[in-house]
Parts: sequence; structure tokens; C-alpha cells
Amino acid sequence: MSNSVSISIEAPIENQIQEITYDGQEIYQAPLSMSENLTRLAQKIDFSKTEDDYSIVKKEGESSSETKSEDENKEPGYQSSLWPWDSVRNKLRNALTEVSVLADVITIAKEKRYMVLDQIQADQVDNRPMVQVYGRKKALAAASAVLLAGVERLRASETMRVTRNMPDFHIDLLRLRQNWRLKKVGNTIVGDLSYRTAGSKFSQTGVFEVTKAPEDQIAQAMSLNATGPTPSALRVTVPPELQGVAFISVLCQKEQEDVVTATLSSAALNCPGTLPGDGAELHWQQKLEAAQNVLFCKELFARLAAEAVQLDASIPHMVVGNQIMATVLPGIQLLIGLCHNNGQNQNTNPDGTKAEGGSAGAGAGAKSEHDHVLEHSLHQLLRALHHANTHHPFPHPATGPLGPSKRRCLAGPMAADRYELLDMSKEQSLLEQIIQQAQHFFMRRRSEYVLDTIAKEVKDPLIVSHWNALNSPTQSCVKINIMAYGYDAVCRTSLVVHVGEKTLKCICRDGKVRHLSYELQELRDLIYCQIYQHQMTAVQAVGRCMGWQLLASSAHLGSGPVEPLGNASSCLLASPNGDRMIAIRCEPSVGIQVFIAQSPRKDLFSSELVQDKKWENLGGAFREIKLEKMEGKNFLNKLELLMACLSSPS
Repeated sequence: MSNSVSISIEAPIENQIQEITYDGQEIYQAPLSMSENLTRLAQKIDFSKTEDDYSIVKKEGESSSETKSEDENKEPGYQSSLWPWDSVRNKLRNALTEVSVLADVITIAKEKRYMVLDQIQADQVDNRPMVQVYGRKKALAAASAVLLAGVERLRASETMRVTRNMPDFHIDLLRLRQNWRLKKVGNTIVGDLSYRTAGSKFSQTGVFEVTKAPEDQIAQAMSLNATGPTPSALRVTVPPELQGVAFISVLCQKEQEDVVTATLSSAALNCPGTLPGDGAELHWQQKLEAAQNVLFCKELFARLAAEAVQLDASIPHMVVGNQIMATVLPGIQLLIGLCHNNGQNQNTNPDGTKAEGGSAGAGAGAKSEHDHVLEHSLHQLLRALHHANTHHPFPHPATGPLGPSKRRCLAGPMAADRYELLDMSKEQSLLEQIIQQAQHFFMRRRSEYVLDTIAKEVKDPLIVSHWNALNSPTQSCVKINIMAYGYDAVCRTSLVVHVGEKTLKCICRDGKVRHLSYELQELRDLIYCQIYQHQMTAVQAVGRCMGWQLLASSAHLGSGPVEPLGNASSCLLASPNGDRMIAIRCEPSVGIQVFIAQSPRKDLFSSELVQDKKWENLGGAFREIKLEKMEGKNFLNKLELLMACLSSPS
């Protein structure tokens, strides 16, 4: 007899295992959502079967249920259903029927062959065509009256102009429009003379107004100037702040306390006398060009003043009124001033003289010392900035962003670091660029002064300077040739000097590069050292040509007193027969000394200690030669004559 135990079987709560990793961890499948579960169950429905098929299946199920009643009695808790989704299928079929009916209705309404839909006719409005005709006629009459009135005015004006021989307003307006931007605002004509379309970002506007000049004023001007050009029928009115003449004054001077004080206390500067006299008036073209120049100078000075305040220099820049002071080199200042003469105010200079002008400048004597080259450079820098604001480099590739430079676009592929990116973002301001140009100007002028002074002081050898004609505003090059007259083919020493902003880069004949500061004495010392090195090299070259043998040579002689400038050098030459020797010592502070010795010695046997004749070939004591008493054009010529004299057997 066996004891029966009831076992309940139910589905596991866990999900199905999807993967078991190598460390034994089980990864389960995510449980199905409600929509996914509905989709899984709906896939079991066979929509191809009709309702009759399901009824037959249902009857078969009922007949089979009777035969299985005993099994059901055994398992009273179990109830089977052959079609649990019968209601869902019926609702879906009903929805399909409704959609089909809706499609048929839309087809009937869209296609006219099934049924035609007529619109409800609205009440007819009484049209009065004569009222519309009268209204259009009245409107056309008003427009034609305006046009006829304008024609009559133009006809009368043209008749009066022809009879009086007066200029035409519309022709002058056409010429004005060809050169300047104009637009009509209401009943007035205004123009713009600013540089905004060229890339300027200056806040001050340059709006001017164009009006027709009175006829009596034109007739009076024609009567006063009968033989001159015909006056214009236009009258151009510019803002008061843009009237007159203006320019940027650039002055480089030494730091002197009295000069700076006078510069700061000066109230005006003598501007060019281009303003018209009493009763005279400029032509509209000249007037607009002068106003545009005033606006350009104001924009340039405003930008320079803002940069002078923002820059962090070792010696701070000063902005006082309409003047900017910046230190170029130790002891040298750069003064930039805005000079504006509008012919309205009269100010007095410190010396008691009167000068017309409305703004402060760079001093009373700045007119004669004004640097036009630096002023032109300032204009070029601002125009280049305007051009850069409107002309951006094209992207590479064409789908890239517009604006970044080519170097910045390559920063990503080239793996640029933070310091390179910061270096790309740095841009020199206008004030920094003009200060660098001023520094180079002074370095170039100082170098020219040193070379010219040495060329005047030193007659032997000759010093020839060749300045490169193609230079940049901050870089120039000069080639220095050191040679003796008549011996340039034998020996020539070349020296190349690159003049920068604050330093000099000198490339010597032997390939050594020396960097010098802005001090004049360093360049002077280097040139003198090169001169004496050239003399020693030339002596050896002349000796080889004469058949003399070089016994010893030293560019850094250790004997003798210490030289304050450079090092002493020497060389020893022997004649072809070996019985004569020439010793040359070159000291930058003393000069060149020449000594000679001969053999056999005449005083060899004066001593009782030396009895052998083989010692008579030793050279005797060196005796100094007085070069100033010898014949010859220069040192090499005298040395050549000396070698020729010592080489002769007599």
C-alpha cells in the first residue's frame, strides 16, 4: 500500500536564463512588457478562419466534452477553453467592417461618378459696376494730378535753369550717388560716409544730409566767380564733430622733462591750412572726403587709446587728452596725437602764439618733426583690420565652419596642445605693432649711424655697407664688406647684420652668429674686431701670394697686457729663403705692429760661449718697423713692399 502525496506544479517565478558567464553568474532575460505579451498572444489567433469554422470547432468541442466527463470529474479544478480570444476576434472584425464602410463613403464623396455634392447657394449681392468705375476714376484722377504737378514743377525748374544757366540738381545728385551711399528717409535725403561696410566697428555714425542749394545763393556764387567752375546745386551738411581737417601726428623724441611738459600743456597744433576762408565753401566731394578722413582719424585714435589703457607694459603707457605716450626704447618716447582743426576755436600755445584748432596735438614743433612713414603705417594697419573683419579665410574642407584660420582648423588633426592653441588666439594690437615699427626704425637708424661713423674714422681698410632694398616694417638686413683698396680680390671679409626690433643678429665670415642688444657700443666693438681679424687674414693671404711661409698664427694671443676690447692676435711669416722673418701683432686698442728679424746674426760670435758656426742661422732679435714712414697706400701695400724688399738677395 502506497501513500499518495499531492504535488502542486506551478510556473517558476524566475525568468528564463539567457547566458551563464564563466564565473558562474546567470544572466536572465528581461520580463515581457504588457504590449509585448499582447503581441505574443495575438500571434496565436488565425484570422483567416471565419465564424462558421469556429462554431464547428466549438460543437466538436462540446461533443468531445461529454466523452471526457469522467476525466473532468477526476480533475474538477481544471476548465479548458478551445477559443479564449473569441471576443477579441469579433471586435477586430467589427472594426474592419466600419473602416471598410468609411473607405466606401470617402470614395463616393471623392469620385463624382457615384454621387455629386452641391453647395448651398448664398444670397446674391447687388453689384453696382458704375460705383466701382467712379471710384477707380477718382483714384486715377488724384494720382494723375500729383504726377502732373510734379511734371509742371520739373518743367518750370528746367526752364529757369536753362534761362539762368544754373546747374542741375538731379545730375549732381546722380554724381553724388555714384561715390557715396544715399537713401531717402521721408522727404529728406541722407547719406553715410562711415567705414562700416568696409569692416569698421566704430560706434560714431557718419550720417550727412543732402539738400538743394537756394537758387539765389547759386546765382550769387556764379556772379562772384564767373570764370571759375560752376557751383554745385547740392548742399551737403555734415555733423559738427566731423567738420574741418584732422590727421594723426606721430613723433619720436628723447625723454626730456621740459619737452614732455610742453607737449602735455600745449593746447593745439598747427594743422595744414586747407580750411576755406571767410565766405568760401568747399565742394561737396572735398567736404565729404575731409569729413570721412576726420572720422577715420577719430576711430584710429580711439582704438589706440583703448589699447594703451588695456596693455600691460613694463613702462605703462599714458593717455592724456588727445595724446598717447609710449616708451619705445630706454630714453626714447613715441607720441601719437589726434590733431583736429575745425576752424571754430582759437587756443594759445605756451609761447604766447595763437593756433587754430579744436584738439590737442603733439607739441608746437611737431609739424616739422612729424613722421609721415609711421602715420602711413597706422593707416595701413587699421585698413588691414577692416579688411580682416569682412574677409574670412575659406574653410577646408568646404563643409567646415567659416571663420577659423587654416592653422586653427589643422589644430585638431595635428594634435595641438593648450599652449599652441593659446598662441593661435593671441593677436597683436595696433599700438604694439606701431611700437615695434618705431623700435625697428630707431635700431636701423642707430646701425646706419654706427656704420657711417666707423667708415669715416677707419680709412684702412674700406668698409662698404649694402642695405637690402626689400625689407619688412620690423626687419631689415645689411651686408658689410671689409676690404683693402687694390686687394679686394685677395681677401674680403663679409658680415651680415639682421636688424630687428630690439636686437641685432650678426652672422660673421666664419659662420658664427652673435646676438647684440640695442646698445651702440656692442655693434661698434664687433665691427672693430672684424676689422683687425680681416687685417690678419689679409696679411696671410698676401704672404702666400709673395711666396712667404706661415710659421705660426694665433687669434687669441696670451702674451702682453689684457685688451679691453677683443683679443690680441699675431702671426709669424718666413721668407722663401728662410733668412728673413716678419712678426705682426694686432691689438684693437693699440693697432698693428710689425717686427722683422734676419739671419745669420752678425753678433753671433761676439760671445765666447758659442763657437760653432751652425748656430749662425738662428734669427736675430726682432726690430719694430715704423709703418707710418713707409711708402704705400695702405697697410697691405706697405707689407707687400716690405716682403718684396726682404725677399731680394741683395
